[in-house]
Amino acid sequence: MATTNVLPGRVRTSGALLPAAAAMLLLGACGGPSPGKASAERPGAGGRPGAEADTGRKGPAATTFATLRGVPKDAAPRSGTNGLVVHPTGPRAVLDRPGGRTIATLPTEQLGGPTWVPVVETSGGWRRVLLPSRPNQASGWISAAGLRTARTSYTVKVDLSRRELTLVRSSRRVGRWPVAVGAPATPTPSGRTFVMATLAPAKKTPSPLVLPLGTHSATLDTFGGGPGTVALHGWPDTSVFGKAVTHGCVRVPADALRKLSRVPLGTLVLIG
Repeated sequence: MATTNVLPGRVRTSGALLPAAAAMLLLGACGGPSPGKASAERPGAGGRPGAEADTGRKGPAATTFATLRGVPKDAAPRSGTNGLVVHPTGPRAVLDRPGGRTIATLPTEQLGGPTWVPVVETSGGWRRVLLPSRPNQASGWISAAGLRTARTSYTVKVDLSRRELTLVRSSRRVGRWPVAVGAPATPTPSGRTFVMATLAPAKKTPSPLVLPLGTHSATLDTFGGGPGTVALHGWPDTSVFGKAVTHGCVRVPADALRKLSRVPLGTLVLIG
């Protein structure tokens, strides 16, 4: 299992273009300054049809649209990693423990780009990875055999109390910016997650670039028809920065968005 060094922009979707409506669907937790109405449906029901359907012995697909059952919770949600990220070259069984029960399948793609997830623990020939599905802080074990591996030197840190985002590369600060975070009724979820995709909407939206994360709103099952996926994205009204006004997403200044666009997929995002 060879490891490849990750250069800025190497491990990311390649200019993934989505219709504006699709991009906004994925910004379901990031609407205007007031909280949206939570759906009575369970997470995923407002997203892609069949997202929670069982795929047989392989288990449901671990995507942002799915709700997984029986998954182990991240054991160290405030810890960093060594930057190791992995990509399954084929659908990969996700187990509840090394050699244990299959609880899901990690697909090769997420939102039109390659699936890259961070490794948070290693046990022999097994890797514990963070998953992009509900519940938040979901994790699982996958076999190391046949995985494509890489390392990212970046870490994204979001300080909810200070309402600041800090981008770190190789233990050095690239930049720090005031950001808008979730309002009290729709807070940005804390814990460690990761950059799941890089989306460039094909039509005009509030942000030229959207970076969905592997976490969801804790208070909104769905908003605007989407699964409540939390994302990093820009915002045209700069007066929101430094305030708690979103539905859970983190709105960032233009300069921060430009630098975040270089962050590889699977990069760890620490929120707290």
